[in-house]
Amino acid sequence: MEKFNKAFRGYNPKEVNAFVDEVIGYIEKMVDNKAKDKQMIIALKEANEKLEEQVNRYKMIETTLNKTIVAAQDNSEHIRKIAKQESTLIVNEARRNANLIINEALLRAEKIEFETNNMKKRMVLFKRKLRSVIETQLEMVDEIEILDI
Repeated sequence: MEKFNKAFRGYNPKEVNAFVDEVIGYIEKMVDNKAKDKQMIIALKEANEKLEEQVNRYKMIETTLNKTIVAAQDNSEHIRKIAKQESTLIVNEARRNANLIINEALLRAEKIEFETNNMKKRMVLFKRKLRSVIETQLEMVDEIEILDI
């Protein structure tokens, strides 16, 4: 608290006026500071709102990304299942085709073996007939020789 010197008719007016000016200056500074603080608070609230909007936007993006990741995982799992089914079908078809080819080859081999056996039998018959013909011819040659003598 300020103490003033006494003068004629009360306190010294210069000291009182100086004190009042000082108080006015102090109050004006407080009012200015308060106004600046209010502006700062308003600016901070606006910045806070913008940041909250950004956070909300990022949360929405995060949610969307999470949903997208889950959907991509589901799709990849579905594609994996389909690929596995298709590969199983392809392998089974390849096995069936391989079995058909093997069966056809076995049938051809049996047919060739049968034809080979038939050819061997015919060859034996042909040799017998040829031997018989040759023997008959030799007998005729022998008879001709006997007649020539």
